[in-house]
Amino acid sequence: MGDSMHFDARADDYARARPAYPVALWDRIRDTGLIRRGNRALDLGAGTGQVTGPLLAAGMKVVAVEPGPRLAAALRSLHPDAEIVQARAEEYDAEEASFDLALAATSIHWMDLDSVLPIVHRALKPDGRFLVWRNVFGDPAAASTRFREHVQRIVDRRAAPPREGDPEDVSATSEALTRSGLFTVEDICTYRWDITLNEDQIRRLFGTFSDWSAGEVDEAAAAARELGGTIVEHYTSWLIVLAPLRHTARRAASSGAR
Repeated sequence: MGDSMHFDARADDYARARPAYPVALWDRIRDTGLIRRGNRALDLGAGTGQVTGPLLAAGMKVVAVEPGPRLAAALRSLHPDAEIVQARAEEYDAEEASFDLALAATSIHWMDLDSVLPIVHRALKPDGRFLVWRNVFGDPAAASTRFREHVQRIVDRRAAPPREGDPEDVSATSEALTRSGLFTVEDICTYRWDITLNEDQIRRLFGTFSDWSAGEVDEAAAAARELGGTIVEHYTSWLIVLAPLRHTARRAASSGAR
């Protein structure tokens, strides 16, 4: 699956290379009605602030939790108005009902849900929401491109066994997030989008992927060069909107099931 601290070693490239999340995804987040000036947001696995930045721009108060020291330093530099907590999400001590919104963007697969979900549940106000989303670097429904075929050949040559589970699978992630009984799924949305990348951008972006070696990154960049220097990648993003279940509601549901 890779090493979560891989990103910290590539903090500069991460800030420059990772693409923004789709506009339509942000529109759906705003539809929750919780992106309001003065509301509080908890950004878990904040990276260099791809989510913290837009939330601050909307007037929200943001606590950004990031374990990597270099990424946390970049967060402080780029977003001085945020409260930066250098820690794993599992270590964050949240006050009860202190946040309107909690978010994990392309980060939940690094977290121990048995530890994180109770923390988020405690942190959220009764009408708060937990939003989990990720970019998937490859759209299986899109027509294959020569570059994507080359990427697949690189992946197929790996001797290492496939990673356990599939963090890109929205259904599996949704099931994992609701297994504890602390949250229920309110909505699931999927977005398809394209991005044009040159050889240098491919090198930087693929270099941030935790399961790609330096040699594989060089090979992908060389493929882009051989294909004219600029390629179009078809990507997807998905968003899961989760509502917290209150303890009284869960007790009542259990009693009714007897």
